[in-house]
Amino acid sequence: MKQAEIKNLSAEDIQAKLAEAKAEFTKMKLAHKISPLENPIQIRDLRRTIARLNTELTNKQQ
Repeated sequence: MKQAEIKNLSAEDIQAKLAEAKAEFTKMKLAHKISPLENPIQIRDLRRTIARLNTELTNKQQ
């Protein structure tokens, strides 16, 4: 997700996307440990998306 897309979301939407992304990240990490992913860069991208969501959620709550 791009930063511009995240800024347009409400706090509730960000929380929903964050829960979704965290679940996907956990699943992806487990799958990568069992057998290497075709594109391991996806893990890094998802981790960065989670960080962007957390940052924007913090900004909206202030």
